[in-house]
Amino acid sequence: MRAAALILLGGLTLAGGTPLSAGDPAEGRKVANMCRTCHGIDGLAQIPIAPNIGGEPEAYLESQLMAFKTGAREHEMMSVVAAGLSAQQISDVAAWYGAHVASARLPDGVSEADAPDACVSCHGADGIALLPEAPNLAGEVNIYIDTQLKAFRTGKRKHDIMSSIAAEMTDEEIRAVADWYAAVELEITGPE
Repeated sequence: MRAAALILLGGLTLAGGTPLSAGDPAEGRKVANMCRTCHGIDGLAQIPIAPNIGGEPEAYLESQLMAFKTGAREHEMMSVVAAGLSAQQISDVAAWYGAHVASARLPDGVSEADAPDACVSCHGADGIALLPEAPNLAGEVNIYIDTQLKAFRTGKRKHDIMSSIAAEMTDEEIRAVADWYAAVELEITGPE
């Protein structure tokens, strides 16, 4: 079993499945030019079906791009884009977007106590993730969050934690979560 795992890891390395070195934000900025139409050069989404990615944890971004590259996660656009990137380019672009800082502010008159209970321990009341493996949800378009939660619920998208949480949610609960995080004001500032 151990030998099989080593062979698999070695094959991924040869196929560009792991980074050659730490990500370089300056090189990642160059790669990000192909991302800007949907995600913006600073990671603030330009279209409703794309998530905001500026200020996401670098490791989270890299893992998601590698999942698209290897087919572990599928999307009609992202699978094609990621397939064309080397592991080093993925590390670099993850470093670029990860070097940004995301901050959020709840709407006036709204209390953190009203945040969706099932979400706050990982994604925060304001949508800024509290765990490095969880994405920020602040300021995402509600239809994007709705679509992702329904993908987890139906099994189209799989995750150890999110699949079971979404499986228990009604359409109304999903919409309430999506609306909560969509109402949060997101600000993304670039690297110094």
